[in-house]
Amino acid sequence: MGLFQKPPSTPEEVEAARPLEIAPDQVAEMNEDEWYASAYRGDRSPQLTIRAVAMGALLGFFLAFTNLYIGLKTGWHLGVALTACILSYAIWNGLIRSPGIVWAPFGFFGAKRTPMTILENNCMQSTASAAGYSTGGTFVSALAALLMISATDANPGGTHLHWGVYATWTFFLAVLGVVLAIPMKRNMINQERLKFPSGTAAAVTLQSLYSHGDSAVRKAKALMWAGFGGALAPLLFELKFLAGKTLMHGESKLFDWIPALGKNRDSGEGFKLSDWTAVLDHNPVMLAAGMLVGLRMTIWMMAGTLLLIFGLGPAAYDAAWTDPSGNVLFAASSPGKAWKEIGLWFGVPILVASGLLSFLLQWRTILRAFSGFGGDQQSDTDRAEVPGAWFVYGLAFATVGVVLVANISFGIPILYGCIAVALTFVLALVACRATGESDITPTGAMGKIMQLTFGVLMPQNATANLMSAGITAGAASSSADLLNDLKSGYLLGADPRRQFLAQFAGIFSGTIATVLGFYLMVPDATLLLGTIDPITGKDIPPEFPAPAAQAWKAVADVFRTGLDNMHPMHRYAIGGGLVLGSILVLSERFLPKYKKWLPSPTGFGLGFILPFQYPMSMFLGAFAAELWKKKSEKTATDYLVPIAAGVIAGVSILGVVVNLLNNTVFKQPL
Repeated sequence: MGLFQKPPSTPEEVEAARPLEIAPDQVAEMNEDEWYASAYRGDRSPQLTIRAVAMGALLGFFLAFTNLYIGLKTGWHLGVALTACILSYAIWNGLIRSPGIVWAPFGFFGAKRTPMTILENNCMQSTASAAGYSTGGTFVSALAALLMISATDANPGGTHLHWGVYATWTFFLAVLGVVLAIPMKRNMINQERLKFPSGTAAAVTLQSLYSHGDSAVRKAKALMWAGFGGALAPLLFELKFLAGKTLMHGESKLFDWIPALGKNRDSGEGFKLSDWTAVLDHNPVMLAAGMLVGLRMTIWMMAGTLLLIFGLGPAAYDAAWTDPSGNVLFAASSPGKAWKEIGLWFGVPILVASGLLSFLLQWRTILRAFSGFGGDQQSDTDRAEVPGAWFVYGLAFATVGVVLVANISFGIPILYGCIAVALTFVLALVACRATGESDITPTGAMGKIMQLTFGVLMPQNATANLMSAGITAGAASSSADLLNDLKSGYLLGADPRRQFLAQFAGIFSGTIATVLGFYLMVPDATLLLGTIDPITGKDIPPEFPAPAAQAWKAVADVFRTGLDNMHPMHRYAIGGGLVLGSILVLSERFLPKYKKWLPSPTGFGLGFILPFQYPMSMFLGAFAAELWKKKSEKTATDYLVPIAAGVIAGVSILGVVVNLLNNTVFKQPL
């Protein structure tokens, strides 16, 4: 297989590279052999071309800046695949219709003045996604927390690491994540056919953009209008052009009429449900995600979040404990933080136990995934997959790089570095399964498990605690991102090997963008920690709250004085979550007839580690989709996914623009 393919250069070649006539939802129901016979395009359509990778690297470079910015502001990462697909399609088609003088520079470099094929654009979004999403996670969590920890009274700005450390660390973590996804792909996408909602949405978006015929045009229009509708949400709820105020409130305290549990420790006043994050989010993006995820998953997400705010959370708020230093601590410091202070310690172990046990119970699939490592692949389907040798050599390369940087730059012993990489594979499995089932990648939660582990292995070492967790979060994010892209490719009949190479190519531009962006946006730690006005003596809030990094820093601070400072209720929650997660998976395994009535382990676990408004919005979206299917199954089949995909695309594109406007044009003076 040649590395790069030639793009189509004649109308006949363009016509031969038309999209599949099979809809993505039909491809999703095929088994491996059916997919290879009916959907796989092989070498029949150009995919990995220089122009596709160049466009993806360019778009990903700029999207990496925006994602880093939003991550430091909100703690969230936006998926960039949909954004890249639509931007690439619009930009490239605009270029090929442009006057000759505009096109001339591109022609000089050998670019063909023909439309990109759908599979070229699919490879493009893999490159852009790797650059814009999978390389920035460690900067908004572990590296930002490390910068904050380096700040002292004598040096309030802290000390940045050398750019070479940032670059090599980011690069090797991204490579590790991409490589770890190789054996997971066949299990989760081909065999189990997990939904990977963002990947599905990207495939539907591309299919709608490229398809012809009345039905396809109607779906494309539905996607387009849904995108315009979704784009209104950031303009209405987030754009602060009225003296720092938005046109409409982004949430409603709709549930405060329902009695809440608990009383404020200081004032004695009773709490309202909104204090427990029980509000209605007006942004439609999670509604659209719920439409793609389905009712069973979101019902159990709601069950988990309700159990948190009506049971576990109030109990944790009242659970006082005197630590070895004589300080009185509570398992939850406030209702609004209960989801990340007690829910996390119960929900994450559920995800860990269920994800790992589910994987191990499918030992035949595991053997198939690893069967091609030592010799020739046998079947046609095997030959279409990424070779096992790529996993072996890639894992060795990435492991050596990660372990050496961890040892030289962060003082993590070689043995412990190897342990961190091994545990990362386990935790990445969990994160990728959660992504496939719910479209939420709990990288922060997985990082907490690694922080707990290294709190035992290397107590009182905050740097090792943070950076070992950074291995997990960075690699898991990259793995989940590639699997989303491979799901899109699977639904479009793409070649997994070429898509893997496109994803790998995006790591380079993404690494450059995130390192440069971190230096430019956060020149010192005061922008993360805040400072004091030297004249008035008042606190100046941080420019970047970096909530993810703050949470990581808090855990690292706990382990500075040893594991004994962990609240007993947190320890009990970990044990209970591990037991419950195992029970739920075994129940599904041995009671398959009742699976639709049994709790979803992933949904239940995620319900504990997300603020109420997200499970609520996803449940409402799934419920609306179910009502639509009951009323008109045909129209739901035709339009549900395009509409959901359009909303996600519209919100994500305008969300980036609005965030940039809020902090440049409409930035409020201190």
